[in-house]
Amino acid sequence: MKKIYLTFVLLLGVAISNYAQEIEWMTMNEALEAQEENPKKIFMDVYTSWCGPCKLLDKNTFQNKDVVNFVNENFYAVKFNAEGTEEVDYQDFTYTNPNHDPNRKGRNSQHLFAHALKISGYPSMVFFDEESNVIAPVTGYHTPKDLEIYLKMIANNDYKKLTTNEAWNKYKQNFEGTF
Repeated sequence: MKKIYLTFVLLLGVAISNYAQEIEWMTMNEALEAQEENPKKIFMDVYTSWCGPCKLLDKNTFQNKDVVNFVNENFYAVKFNAEGTEEVDYQDFTYTNPNHDPNRKGRNSQHLFAHALKISGYPSMVFFDEESNVIAPVTGYHTPKDLEIYLKMIANNDYKKLTTNEAWNKYKQNFEGTF
C-alpha cells in the first residue's frame, strides 16, 4: 500500500510540474502596460484559428520547458489572433478589425495591427524592444531548437550588432544552443 501511495504522489508531482510549465501569455495592451512599470522586451505569437503550423507551435514549441522558462524570464509574452477582434492601443493609435465577420468559418479579415506589423504569414513571432518598438518578425513554424537562437539573440541584444548577412551567418554558425 505504501508503494502505491508513493507512486501516486510521484506521478502527481510530475503531472503538476508539467502542467505548471506554461508561457504566461497576456494581451498586447497588458504587455504595454506592464512595460510602463517594468521595461522588458515583448515576444508576440501572431496566429490564426485555422492555421495548422500555429497549432503545432503551441503544442510542440510553446510547451517545451526550456522555451517556457526562457520566454517567461526574458519577455512579456503576447498571444495575438491576427484575425480576431481585440482592440490594441499601440503608439497613439487604436487598432481594430472592422471587417471581421463573426459568422465566417475559416479565414477572416486581417486585424489592422497585424497589417501594420506587415505580417504576411502564420505563425509569425514578433519581437519588440523595451520601448515597444518592433525589432523583428520571425515567420513560420520553429522547433524549440530553431527558435532558441532568435530568443537569445533578442534577449541578449545581439541583434544590434548583426547588421549584415555575413554577421548573421557567422552568428548562426557560432551559436551553441542548449534547448
